[in-house]
Amino acid sequence: MPTNQNQQTGSLKLGNIRRKAVNVGENELIKTEYLHHSPNFPLVIKPAVKGVDLLTWAKNNREFLQSELLKYTAILFRGFNVTSIEEFEQIIAAICGEALEYRYRASPRTQVAGRIYTSTDYPADQSIFPHNEHAYSPTFPLKIFFFCLTPPAQGGETPIGNCRQVFANIDPKIKEKFIEKKVMYMRNFGDGFGLPWQTVFQSTEKSKVEEYCYNNCIDFEWKDGDKLRTRQVGQAIIKHPITEEMVWFNHATFFHVSTLEPKIRNSLLSSFKEEDLPTNTYYGDGSVIEPEVLEHLRQAYQRQMVSFIWDKGDVLMLDNMLAIHARNPFVPPRKILVGMAEPYTPSVAV
Repeated sequence: MPTNQNQQTGSLKLGNIRRKAVNVGENELIKTEYLHHSPNFPLVIKPAVKGVDLLTWAKNNREFLQSELLKYTAILFRGFNVTSIEEFEQIIAAICGEALEYRYRASPRTQVAGRIYTSTDYPADQSIFPHNEHAYSPTFPLKIFFFCLTPPAQGGETPIGNCRQVFANIDPKIKEKFIEKKVMYMRNFGDGFGLPWQTVFQSTEKSKVEEYCYNNCIDFEWKDGDKLRTRQVGQAIIKHPITEEMVWFNHATFFHVSTLEPKIRNSLLSSFKEEDLPTNTYYGDGSVIEPEVLEHLRQAYQRQMVSFIWDKGDVLMLDNMLAIHARNPFVPPRKILVGMAEPYTPSVAV
């Protein structure tokens, strides 16, 4: 969802960089750097000599990359001269396996080739609030990749944040309440705002939609005019499958109507009843999430955001449970592509 909410007050620009030595056995083809004033986040990997092919290097250093990603949560590959969508998809496959289809959708994207999509197709003058990809979904990608095919003329950064710090910023009492109550997502489709259910569920058959909802414990009701409302309850805090650390991972803030930028929020509230809003969130028992709690959560996200200016050919890799991402308004043209990998379905509740 697009928001402005002053999300860039704590952002940093990729300017001064401090370097650190790296040793990957006999492979000394790359060098690593950090953002100035942002220790250890993200890790920036560049070629140490001319002509290093990122695809080949990634294939040969997959374990190293997996380990570094768990440590730093975000890796920016820069200077490798990645030029094509096909190469981008191959890099994802080299590191994580085949890219995923974009299913159970929440934002408009255009499929450009294979399983590579545009980043969210919201208007250029809108911001997108920090979030983990698909945190509302029963199954979500553990990795998300971004590729800069065409840098923005101005703005258009993809701010990122470390979820470990977000988790540390949240009041323990708020964590406890969400652990106890969980979070409810309410979504409405077909009311003329947001994605239609046919796009979200990638099917025109109501029986297929109902089957998905049954299989994923999503309550649904068909409304007049071929419209659909769903409610689903999920965990607010889950365990990372590899590190086993507890992670704040949900869309309680992102989907809430109060997080929308004022112009859009006011338009929706004047046009729809609360139960018919495109998205909204509650505690898992259906009770209202307090405004002060939502503002506290927004601040917990916003304080962690780090921003950098896109260079043509940049590839950004995030651990989707350990790093959040957002988007700044921009002046076109801008073409940032997205690929997701490693589907994960949590099986054990917190």
